[in-house]
Amino acid sequence: MELKNPSPNLYNEDLAPAKDRHWGAFSIFNVWTSDVHSLWGYYLAASLFLLCGSFLNFVVAIGLGSLIIFALMNMVGYAGEKTGVPYPVLARASFGVWGANLPALVRAVVACFWYGAQTAAASGAIVALLTRSDAILQFHQGTHFLGHSGLEVICYVVVWALQLLIIQNGMETVRKFQDWAGPAVWVAMLVLAIGLCVKAGGFSFDHGIPQALLIEKTKDAGVSGEPGSFWALMAVGATWVTYFAALYLNFCDFSRYAKNKDAVRTGNLWGLPVNLILFSLVAGVTTIAAFKVYGEVLLHPEQISAKFDSWFLALLAALTFAIATLGINVVANFVSPAFDFANVFPKTIDFKKGGYIAAGIALVLYPFAPWEGNAASFVGAIGSTMGPLLGIILVDYYLIAKGEIDVQQLYQEEGAYTYEGGWNINALIATGMGAVFSSILPNFTSLMPSWWGIYGWFIGVLIGGAVYFVMSQIRPRKPAKRS
Repeated sequence: MELKNPSPNLYNEDLAPAKDRHWGAFSIFNVWTSDVHSLWGYYLAASLFLLCGSFLNFVVAIGLGSLIIFALMNMVGYAGEKTGVPYPVLARASFGVWGANLPALVRAVVACFWYGAQTAAASGAIVALLTRSDAILQFHQGTHFLGHSGLEVICYVVVWALQLLIIQNGMETVRKFQDWAGPAVWVAMLVLAIGLCVKAGGFSFDHGIPQALLIEKTKDAGVSGEPGSFWALMAVGATWVTYFAALYLNFCDFSRYAKNKDAVRTGNLWGLPVNLILFSLVAGVTTIAAFKVYGEVLLHPEQISAKFDSWFLALLAALTFAIATLGINVVANFVSPAFDFANVFPKTIDFKKGGYIAAGIALVLYPFAPWEGNAASFVGAIGSTMGPLLGIILVDYYLIAKGEIDVQQLYQEEGAYTYEGGWNINALIATGMGAVFSSILPNFTSLMPSWWGIYGWFIGVLIGGAVYFVMSQIRPRKPAKRS
């Protein structure tokens, strides 16, 4: 689509509707292999598998959760494929041409925190490998600065810098990296799983881990209740769905490059329910086999690779999972803030500069390591802030606009999406109301019951979307003109 006289304050080439749309189902599929196959993703998948209590419970909880993820990603993906615009530009339709900077910056800040967390996880896999050497282990234990060991700082900076090389040529380089990294990680995971199962004398769904030990080791997954119970399964499903909270918002950053709607649907089908279920299954079976072989609950793959007698196998495993974590960082935590920061100052910040800003923030945050501590609270607080934003955007696109957005008007300061001075008050009120119940009350007060936070994201989606719909009936906007 050729834009007619777009406002310089709302436009640059990276924010414009995608012209080159050749991403097929395989590239969309690998968005998800890159996003899921990380060290944290492995930990969460293995933990949730074990907490299900049985294979049937796993199929129900993880299976139904994966179908919900599939449905939501399709809804967001179809909007991206139809309009060809990135997330912050799509948000202009519901929040206003200037108001869209609010959800864009919220998503960008979240990505910067996760960028640092995933970089730290990837560098941790390298540290675990290098400390097999006595000399390096001595350096690791004896040298400290910036609140970390000298080895940790060096590995973090190296991994941080390597990620910047991936995005030198924009989204096409991202696609090529995904298409290579995703399948490579699957091969390494299968080799790890098969090797451990052979050592364990066969694979099994019965872990035999004492319940007290299991609960202790999986506490960061945030699932309460007795493993296998109804409420535990509900929490497993909710945690699994919430894990993807950030990507629900900006999946259109990728689907905008898809050939057609079918490519989005097919790629999502294989990349989400199929891939998610198999990934969780392999992570769970690997953890069970590792427990039988080593007598320990090893929920992190780098912990398992550290047990290998072979330096070569340990090196292969460490590099594979480091690459996997780089994959999720590029997909989930680089692309989004790159577009989001560009949306705020399009005349001065393009895709690359936006990405560099996100990476720079992650580097500055490293000495403080805000991602360390209770991971469940971290994920829950992040997920709950995303809920109201998603509810508003989906309600606006599917229920208010009926899937018809005037793309030309998204780039006009005075047009269909100007609202009140560029801000849609309806969306701001709905965001505030949703955030109160999804994030503020459960995370910063003791007014809500303890289980409320597990479902904070869902509550945010429902309240944010419902309030926005009601407000749109009370204060309706003029329908956007069709291009």
